[in-house]
Amino acid sequence: MNVDEEVERLKEEIKRLGKPQSDGSYTVIFGVLFNDDRCANIFEALVGTLRAAKKRKILTYDGELLLQGVHDNVEIKLKAEAAASGAAASS
Repeated sequence: MNVDEEVERLKEEIKRLGKPQSDGSYTVIFGVLFNDDRCANIFEALVGTLRAAKKRKILTYDGELLLQGVHDNVEIKLKAEAAASGAAASS
């Protein structure tokens, strides 16, 4: 998978595991994403995919690098426009 494909898969997984917000965005806690078996099987480097998505302004989270254990409670927010574009692309 190339980076763009991984970012698209990440958007799908955040929607699956996260909570929809009133503004159309989705939020998920890093620990939930990191410890999910399906995500573990999809992403070879989840942290790298998260960083790539953040650079593309698809999602936001505090800090530069998320580490298991230390950052398990950090909230990751999939922006509303990114969530909507993913839904349109998959229909």
